[in-house]
Amino acid sequence: MSDFVSVTKDGRIAVVTIDNPPVNALSFHVREPLMQALVSLRDEPDVAAIVIACAGRTFVAGADITEFGKPVQQPDLRAIIAVLETIAKPTVAAIHGTALGGGLELALGCHFRVADAGAKLGLPEVKLGLLPGGGGTVRLPRLVGALKALGMIVSGTPIDATEALAAGLVDAVFEDGLTAQAVRFASEMAGRGGPFTPVRDRDGRLDQAELPEFDRQAAELAKKARGLEAPIACAQSVRNAITLPFDEALAAERELFVKLVAGDQSRAQRHLFFAEREAAKVGAKDIVRRKIARVGVIGAGTMGGGIAMAFANGGYPVILLETTQEALQRGLATIEKNYAVSVARGSLSEDAKCLRLGLFKGSTDYGDLADCDLIVEAVFEEMAVKREVFGRLDAVAKPGAILATNTSYLDVNEIAASTSRPQDVVGMHFFSPANVMKLLEIVRAEKTAPDALATIVELARRIGKVPVVVGVCHGFVGNRMLAARGSESEALLLEGATPQQVDRVFTDFGWPMGPFQMGDLAGLDIGWRNRKARGQTAIIADTLCEQGHFGQKTGSGFYLYENGSRIPVANPSVEALIRAKAVKKGIAPRTIAADEIIERTLYPLVNEGAKILEEKIAARASDIDIVWVNGYGFPVGKGGPMFWAGLEGIDKIIGRLDHWHERTGKDVFKPAPLLRQMAETGSWEGAAS
Repeated sequence: MSDFVSVTKDGRIAVVTIDNPPVNALSFHVREPLMQALVSLRDEPDVAAIVIACAGRTFVAGADITEFGKPVQQPDLRAIIAVLETIAKPTVAAIHGTALGGGLELALGCHFRVADAGAKLGLPEVKLGLLPGGGGTVRLPRLVGALKALGMIVSGTPIDATEALAAGLVDAVFEDGLTAQAVRFASEMAGRGGPFTPVRDRDGRLDQAELPEFDRQAAELAKKARGLEAPIACAQSVRNAITLPFDEALAAERELFVKLVAGDQSRAQRHLFFAEREAAKVGAKDIVRRKIARVGVIGAGTMGGGIAMAFANGGYPVILLETTQEALQRGLATIEKNYAVSVARGSLSEDAKCLRLGLFKGSTDYGDLADCDLIVEAVFEEMAVKREVFGRLDAVAKPGAILATNTSYLDVNEIAASTSRPQDVVGMHFFSPANVMKLLEIVRAEKTAPDALATIVELARRIGKVPVVVGVCHGFVGNRMLAARGSESEALLLEGATPQQVDRVFTDFGWPMGPFQMGDLAGLDIGWRNRKARGQTAIIADTLCEQGHFGQKTGSGFYLYENGSRIPVANPSVEALIRAKAVKKGIAPRTIAADEIIERTLYPLVNEGAKILEEKIAARASDIDIVWVNGYGFPVGKGGPMFWAGLEGIDKIIGRLDHWHERTGKDVFKPAPLLRQMAETGSWEGAAS
C-alpha cells in the first residue's frame, strides 16, 4: 500500500506489515496507510483474520515524539484503535523486539497479542512527563488488573514476554518464526468462530474491592514522585478504569494527556530525551571505532571496584590491578559482596552473579595489562600519582590501547603528557557508585584522537552509561558548576540560614537531597582535601573536618547520624559553631527567605554553565543539562539547569545576579556575557553562535 505499510496474504490470513525504520514509530506517514489497510481488510470477505506485524528489529516502539506539541494529523492512534475494535474477524498483534507506548496501545486494540520470547512490552510515557494517550491506562487494566497496570504505567518499566504471558497481556509466546506462528494462531482463532471481544469490553479483571489497596499503592508512588505530575496523573487515569465507564475513562485519559503535553514538566523531560541522543553524537559517522574486547582497571577501591563492575555488567572481561595482594583481595571481596546484595534483593540471579564474577581477573603486575584494549586508572586524586601510573602504562600497554583517567578535577592534558601517546589518552569521569550512576563525563584532551573519543562514547552506551563529552578545565562541567552552586553555602549559614533550611529549599525544588546532606553522604573530607590542594578554605566545613566530623561515615557532620542511621538529624553543635563563627566575623543573623537561597545557589549554577559554553568546555547547553540531571540529581521535571533557566526567565536571573554582584562584589554573581546574549536571542545556541 505504501513504502511504510504493506499487506500480504497467507491463505485467508492478511498480514499487515509496518516498515518504518529504525523503530517503526507511528508517524503520520505510517498511520495513514495503516488506517486504509485496516478499513479495507475489515470489509474484505475472503480475509478471515488480520495479523499486524513489523519489519526490522522491533515491533512499534512508540509514537513519533517529534509530533508532540504540534497539530495532530488525522488519523491519530486513537482513531486507528477505534477502527480495529470494529473488526469482527480476529486481529492479532505479532510482537518482537519492543512494543512500547503507542506500539503497545496499538496491540491492545487487537483481540489477541502473541510475542517472540525475547520481546519486551511497556508503557514508558511517564518518563517523558506524559501518560499513555491512546487508551493504554484504560485497556491495560482490563487485561492484567489495575494493580499490575499501576506498577507498569507509573514506573514506565517494560516487562518481558514471560511475565506478560503470566499477567494476561499476551496470549502466546513463541521461540522463533513469529510471523508464521502468528498466522497459524490467527487461523486457529478464526476457525473457532466469534464473537471476538475487544479489550475495551472486558471487565473481568476490574475489581472495585481492590480500590483500598490501589489507593494505598498509589499514595506510596506519589511520595516517590517528588513533585512530578505525570506519575500522579497515570495513577488517577488507571483508577478511572475501575470507577468509570470505558468511554468516560478514555475521555478523562485524553484530558490528562493534553494537559501534561502542554506543561513545562513534559517539555523538560522531552528536552532531556532528545538531549541525551544529541550528547551521544560525536565525530563523523564514518569514523572507525577501535575494538574493545578486554578492559583493565587500576585501583580496587570504591571507585575502581565500581568501574570494574560497570564493565563486567556490560559483559567485558576485566583485569583489576592493585599495588598489593591484600588490597586486591579486599577489592574483589567487596565486588563479590555487592553482587551478593543484588542477588538478595532479587535484582540479579545467582547464575548471573557467577557469570559476572567469572569475568574478573585480579593482578598486582602491570604486565598483565598488556593485552587490554582499554585501561582505566582509578587511583588517588593527586597529579603526581596519576602521572606515575600513566608513565608505567606507557611502557606496557599495546599500541592503540586507550588509556583513560577517572579524575574528577585534574588536568587531563598534563596526565596525557606523561605518555608518548597523548592521542590515546581520554578522561572517563565516572560518578559514585560507578556501577550504578548513569552519567559518564568523557573528557576530550587537547590531543585525544577522534576515533579514541568516538570509541569511548559508544562503549559508554554499551555498558548502560549516559555519555557527555566535555573539555578540559578544573572540575570539567559537573564539578566546576557544583563549586559555583556551593560558593555561597557557608555565607548563607553565617548570615542566618541553617543547614536544614537550605536543604529543605532544595528538596522542595525537587532535588533528592540538599547540599549539606549531600556533603555528609559523600564525606566532608573529600572537599576538605580538594580545598587544601588549591589553597582554599571553608570556615564551617573545615572546622568540622579538623574535629573529625566527616559526615555519615563518622556519625556526624552538618547533621547527626545516630546509631549508624543514615537519617540526618539536626546537629545543635553545628548551629552553635555557625553562630560563634558569625559573631567572630561581626555578622548579625537575619531571616533568609527561600527565594534568596535559590538566587544565591542556582543562579550562579546557571551563570557558570554560560561561562562553560562560552569557553566551549561543553558543546551544547543540553549537554550541561544531561550532566546535571544524570550525575547530580537536578530535578528531571525541570529539564536541567540551562533548560530551567529559560523557564525561570533569563532577564530575572540576570537582574538578581547583578543585585548580588553589586552587594557582594563576588565574581560568581557577575553575569556571563553569554547570559546577556541569551536574553536577547532566546536560545543558548543562538547566543553562542
